[in-house]
Amino acid sequence: MTTSTTSTASVRGELVRSDICIVGNGAIAKTAALGLSQAGHSVALLVPPARPGQDGAAVSSGERPWDTRVYALNHTAHALLSSLRVWGALDMGRVAPVDAMDVQGDGENGGRIGFDAFGAHTGTLAWIVEDSNLNAALDAALRFAQNVKVVTGRALRLEHADDARIELEEGGVIEAELLIGADGRDSWVRGRCDIGIDYRSYHQRAIVANFECEKPHHNVAYQWFTCKEGIVALLPLPGKRVSLVWSAPDTLADTIMNESLGELAIRLGEHADAKLGLLKPLQPEAVQALPLALVRPHAVTAPHVVLIGDAAHVVHPLAGHGMNLGFADIVDLLKVLGAREAHQGVGDARVLARYARTRKEDVLLMQLATDGLERLFGANLEPLRVVRNLGLNLLDKLPLVKRRLIAHAMGK
Repeated sequence: MTTSTTSTASVRGELVRSDICIVGNGAIAKTAALGLSQAGHSVALLVPPARPGQDGAAVSSGERPWDTRVYALNHTAHALLSSLRVWGALDMGRVAPVDAMDVQGDGENGGRIGFDAFGAHTGTLAWIVEDSNLNAALDAALRFAQNVKVVTGRALRLEHADDARIELEEGGVIEAELLIGADGRDSWVRGRCDIGIDYRSYHQRAIVANFECEKPHHNVAYQWFTCKEGIVALLPLPGKRVSLVWSAPDTLADTIMNESLGELAIRLGEHADAKLGLLKPLQPEAVQALPLALVRPHAVTAPHVVLIGDAAHVVHPLAGHGMNLGFADIVDLLKVLGAREAHQGVGDARVLARYARTRKEDVLLMQLATDGLERLFGANLEPLRVVRNLGLNLLDKLPLVKRRLIAHAMGK
């Protein structure tokens, strides 16, 4: 295998041959490219052309606005990114640790459960990292990666009976023994492999925005399970700042998106005033609304193809673990490929079947947990309201069970 540093190019009319081709341009695709290249595989990373105005110019942390999209990365993600020398390249001044979680039920006498790093026997529960911070560190690592070729182009056709072959709109071709679809919830790779999905809309949108808080948050992540208004989460950012993720019913989301962020801050005061004081929108003001759904593909592999990240599973964000499932996909894929027998290639059907079995339980548990909690707290029935609040209070008094739950959430 020839060793070379990363190159970026369009391949108009050219043939690119690699061990593995990854389709996707997000953090999961880039992390997979780094991990697989460091494991000794040649990798072609197919990314779409940049949109107009997407120059990627870096700005200093003092000038850059805070992302509306942030991730609560667990210990699995931290260990993987550290092993790839990406974690140390993050702008740590923009990373906030989560030292405790405060989860509250609905109603005036709602139940409550709390988790903290001390009780979990760890230094921190998770880390809040902005999308741009993570991707900037990954891009920097990819520039010095060995055996990675970043190809800019749009996929047009896919053949994957004997190896994988992608034809590009621009006229180039990429051939690989294994194709990895890391191209999101509407995965082109998944569709071209005729992998069906079970899809259920939650009829909710995740409202995301950032606020300055009057009182210090002490690195606590707050979450309120309400019935009529959905699930409200305020995650700590560095300083006296918090990031909102509000899983709001569509009708409420429409109302919120037609209001100012100042009005949204007043709405949040019903939950946050006692803990965080008055909230003020960070400047420049920014808010997004992302539709929420449960997406369960009927398979995560096809001949010479494997799906990872949101292409393989989309869950409700109430637990904040959608991205962490994707990092766990990469960890298990690296283990399975590394443990294959000498005569088996990276696209061998038996190897891919082993990966699918390895991921099945972890993904299923997260799907069941997030979907079950959303259904439980979305039911507007008084008997259920009483039961779920009692359940939260009971769990809070069972330290062994709490420790087990938080260990699983942390990826330990």
